[in-house]
Amino acid sequence: MFLRPNETIGSYAVHALTGHEHERWDAFVQECPEASFFHRAGWRTVIERSFGHRTHYLFAERDGVVKGVLPLVEIKSALFGHALISNGFCVAGGPIAAEDGARAALDARAEDLLRRTGARYLEYRNPVKPKESWSTRVGLYAGFSGPLPAAEDINLKQIPRKQRAVVRKAIESNLTWNVEKSIDRLWDLYAVSVRNLGTPVFGKSYFANLLNAFGSDCDVLTVSSEGTPVASVLNFYFKGRVMPFYTGSIPSARRLGANDLMYWRLMRHAAARGCTVFDFGRSKVGTGPYDFKKNWGFAPQPIVHQFLLPNGGAMPENNPLNPKYRLMIATWKHLPLFVANRLGPLVVRNIG
Repeated sequence: MFLRPNETIGSYAVHALTGHEHERWDAFVQECPEASFFHRAGWRTVIERSFGHRTHYLFAERDGVVKGVLPLVEIKSALFGHALISNGFCVAGGPIAAEDGARAALDARAEDLLRRTGARYLEYRNPVKPKESWSTRVGLYAGFSGPLPAAEDINLKQIPRKQRAVVRKAIESNLTWNVEKSIDRLWDLYAVSVRNLGTPVFGKSYFANLLNAFGSDCDVLTVSSEGTPVASVLNFYFKGRVMPFYTGSIPSARRLGANDLMYWRLMRHAAARGCTVFDFGRSKVGTGPYDFKKNWGFAPQPIVHQFLLPNGGAMPENNPLNPKYRLMIATWKHLPLFVANRLGPLVVRNIG
């Protein structure tokens, strides 16, 4: 075990999270203005159960009070390398803290862990306070978010005219929708979508673990045409924000307007829950999903990835735009679905 259970750094005691301390961790996350959904303790359970990776969830306290947290996932892969990532399988991470001293203590503990594990790099995803001395990548991804009005007419009017017409047409169609706590229909649609993109699929158990870990803060919205599911999305809720995170659809969904109806109904469903922000998540710059989100009137916001590389070298390029993965992506698109669904979870668990 690489992580010592307790360590004092300055005036802070830095601990490794254990199961009985999840409530203390999440109470801090709920109160901390810097926190995201991806700092919640439930990710530790999801990642360990779904992928079997070692997690190093650290929290700093002073006088018995939690002052900062840092979720880390250790991934070892022959293909993608050895890394410590905050937060693995998520789009945000890095330390969040009520005091700068707690943040510094967590950083120091993470850097010590990097040395002792022998990982090639430490990665913070879209950290709240980027570090000038770390290697930085910006411009590969952009995030999209904006206000979510409570009034339906105001919500509709804030969508640009061309997209608003598409949404109105979808609303008037015969498509139906429902919110559910099952991943069966979602996963089937998602598996088809990612295979068609040349991307390995996450296993069905991962989606089930997300629903179990986050309870009412995670649900699925599915759109159907004549009783057949055609588009579906898994959503996270956190501090008045809704984030559609995993989605899937069949090729005809675009022609039917199913994706447009899906996001519109999600907006209204989330507004009814009291959400005031629609977080459309991240997309790679220059891709179809990037343009789709802009069409809804959301302005792109650059996402920062930072890396500490103790032995120097280039920043990792574990993303589909890396030319060395081009052949693999092209081949994956043509795999029989049952083969892609069997092999995908074995590959994607090591990307993080």
